[in-house]
Amino acid sequence: MTPVADTSELPSRTSMLRRLAEERAGGVLERSTGLLYLVDGRVVHAESEAATALGQLVVGSGRLAKADWDEALERCGGDSRRAADHLVKDGQLADGALELCRLTALFDAAYFALAPGGGAARFRHGVTSEGGLGLSVPADRVLAEVSRRRALLHSLWPGPSMDHHPVVRGRPRPDRPPSVRLRELLDLADGERTPADLARALGRPAFHVLLEVRRLAVAGLVEPPRPPARRPTAPTRTGRSPAARSRAPDGFAAPDIALLQRVRDGLEACL
Repeated sequence: MTPVADTSELPSRTSMLRRLAEERAGGVLERSTGLLYLVDGRVVHAESEAATALGQLVVGSGRLAKADWDEALERCGGDSRRAADHLVKDGQLADGALELCRLTALFDAAYFALAPGGGAARFRHGVTSEGGLGLSVPADRVLAEVSRRRALLHSLWPGPSMDHHPVVRGRPRPDRPPSVRLRELLDLADGERTPADLARALGRPAFHVLLEVRRLAVAGLVEPPRPPARRPTAPTRTGRSPAARSRAPDGFAAPDIALLQRVRDGLEACL
């Protein structure tokens, strides 16, 4: 199958982010698809409803039980950053593992926050995040990761039509069994969950699940979304000639010649 070519560039919001980085700005870059928080021009936090949260990534990585994360989160008043730091201090979570999950959460959210179709961006100076990820990443590195993800995703058939639709399993392929990782995704694909839903349920980065869903579609294990149904055209009146249903160059309906002849014959009969 022919890969879908990506002819679009990163949106203009990226140039805005570069300018803010050069100015060492502090605040939040807002779009309908997500938020990027900056301190001294560096990205310290990112949020997007489409991305998988830090806690879900920590639990999904197998490094911590969900009950332990929920308990730490409750003890810290719902602050995921404090909860994660508490777990590291308690020895329940390795510092390196947490750092990896934090970076993954940041890049995952930044990818969706800077995605095309998110509308105009605005920057509010001085706004800080509550909690956050506790990171400080150069804007150029964030943009490089976003660009790399876009290139990976847009090289795969069948394109972005897969990204927001419920995932529907295709027919099993005994000759090409999926890997354990893909099998876990297929087991949750019930025709109702979207890729973002599956990512949260599995505790995986949402971007990774988008890639996996497209690869499953290439293998025939996931059904590509059907094209939208064509709107029915207005029915034509019966008994009209093809000429009556055509349009003249000036936009008016062409005259029904047979009808005009019958009218003429009737008028002549009355004379």
